[in-house]
Amino acid sequence: MRIISNKALRDFSIAHPQAATPLQEWRKKLETITSKSYSELKTVFNSVDKVGNYYIFNIAGNHYRLIAAIHFNTQTVYIRAMLTHKEYDLWKP
Repeated sequence: MRIISNKALRDFSIAHPQAATPLQEWRKKLETITSKSYSELKTVFNSVDKVGNYYIFNIAGNHYRLIAAIHFNTQTVYIRAMLTHKEYDLWKP
C-alpha cells in the first residue's frame, strides 16, 4: 500500500519523539502489504478498527491513534490525523 504522506508521521514525531519509531515501523509494515478489504487488513493489524469511513490504528501500545482513509482499489492510505489517546477521546468522525 502507498501512504500519503510520511510527512504527517514525521511532523507528529517532532512533537512526540517517543512515537517516531513505532510510526515508522507501522509505515514500513503497511507499505509491504496488499489488502483488498478491511478484513484482510485486520489479519495484519489486529488492533485496527473501522469508524465510519476511517480506519483507526493503535500506535505504540495504544498511546497514539492514527486515523486514515484507505482506498483498497488503489492501495492508497491517506493519513487524516495523528492523535494522542487523550486527543482521540475528543475526536469526532
